[in-house]
Amino acid sequence: MVRLLNKENVNVLAEVVRGLFRVQEFFTHIVEVENPRKEPCLYAMWHANQCAIYGLQNKPNVNVLISRSKDGDIVAHGISRMGFKIIRGSKGKKGAVEATMQMIEALKSGENCAMMVDGPRGPAKKVKNGVIKIAKLAGVPIVPMCWYSNNFNWVTLPSWDGLKMPILDVRLINLYGEPIYVPADGDEESDEAARLKLQASLEELDRRIPEEYEKVYKFGLWRRKEKK
Repeated sequence: MVRLLNKENVNVLAEVVRGLFRVQEFFTHIVEVENPRKEPCLYAMWHANQCAIYGLQNKPNVNVLISRSKDGDIVAHGISRMGFKIIRGSKGKKGAVEATMQMIEALKSGENCAMMVDGPRGPAKKVKNGVIKIAKLAGVPIVPMCWYSNNFNWVTLPSWDGLKMPILDVRLINLYGEPIYVPADGDEESDEAARLKLQASLEELDRRIPEEYEKVYKFGLWRRKEKK
């Protein structure tokens, strides 16, 4: 069977996705709810909600962690077109350390970072330890986030993570949780407590967000935003 992604077509697909991301940005109307506005911070989300970064402000000050895979090559092209900075370590264990150090350096310099905490291959919606280590070493809070819409053209792709994507004109909300701090002098037990707290926060956001969406819809916040 011919692989869908190979050296010959990955660059072409990357350019196509890059253009699609740029066009979609004009049709993606996001209202932020309860963003604590902590800077610098580490935004944390499920892989399924990775496109929620559409709604982040000051994109040139946000570094997004993308895996060093062919799929990642394509996503990185699209995200960079939107103005974000990209962090990608080389493949393997050494590459993971390299990417971690890049994120810590960016955070310590005052920039924000965003990462999918159940990646790169799952299991879906289970927080891994990497986000805790980065926040601890950088001395910054973790800000949980997710996004939601009840529009019919906000679709879920048939992928391992259930990636959610807007198609053309979609009204969404980004919902944020309370900042989570990881003690710099904490032990393994306190690190695990922070991981479980992040897990619970992301699950709670998933539960609450349909109700929060209805509130935004009721008060017409998208219309007010578009008139500005």
